[in-house]
Amino acid sequence: MIESLNRFPVTGAGLGLRRGLMDQLMADPPGDVDFMEVAPENWIGVGGRLGRKFRFFTERYPILLHGLSLSIGAPSPLNVELLRDIKRFMTTHGIEFYSEHLSYCGDNGQLYDLMPIPFTEEAVDYVAGRICQAQDILGRRMAIENVSYYAPTDTSMTEADFLLAVLEAADCDLLLDVNNIVVNSINHQYDPLEFMLKMPIDRIKYFHQAGHYVESPDLRIDTHGAAVDQQSWRLLGDAYSHFGAIPTLLERDFNFPPIGELLDEVRRIKSMQNSATSAVESAHD
Repeated sequence: MIESLNRFPVTGAGLGLRRGLMDQLMADPPGDVDFMEVAPENWIGVGGRLGRKFRFFTERYPILLHGLSLSIGAPSPLNVELLRDIKRFMTTHGIEFYSEHLSYCGDNGQLYDLMPIPFTEEAVDYVAGRICQAQDILGRRMAIENVSYYAPTDTSMTEADFLLAVLEAADCDLLLDVNNIVVNSINHQYDPLEFMLKMPIDRIKYFHQAGHYVESPDLRIDTHGAAVDQQSWRLLGDAYSHFGAIPTLLERDFNFPPIGELLDEVRRIKSMQNSATSAVESAHD
């Protein structure tokens, strides 16, 4: 078993670092942001002016990696070279944590979407084996993220039971996406709080929070292109009440609002975390 870090490398509230935000953030580095997250595929091998911009942030903020293209559930062989590149990238920049999506994005080719893995016992064994292989190559534990999905291919197991089985079989950590729980609960008609409360607190490393697109009352699309909606805020509050003030990252991938609006959402996360911490302290007085 690969040992976890004694202490997770971040606390508080974070922001996804996107190229469309870099100049604004460099002009006035926000003190309310405690950490940032990047996709390693977007930065491995990048030098010159963009590389210097990236260094600006790695020198000021703790950085987490969240992968886009490992394709952990794909039928094609695991991309060993990508994992080796990620390991070198982490060493170069002093980055301690890497996560990926519990999905796949192609077979001997790259799609720009996250495809659902069948919820079966066979898939649990297959995916867990690939996560173990990835952790061996990285020389550290990784986390997997619960993903949004729209047309499941096999529901022999529930989404929650499949996720729990993979975590146990692979002995890996969990990046719990609160918005994805909301999206899936509406699209597939289950109780989001019931799903969330099944997740093992000892494996959760941090949360994702984001906005989504309302296609219709019973169909939500996970876009990361809108402000966080009230149902996702409520579920995040429930998560803090149950799990404590887990580090939380705000995701926004396009339709960027004025930077002040993004930072207002970051500050809202921090305020909710502080309230949860205060409630726990009061309960023990």
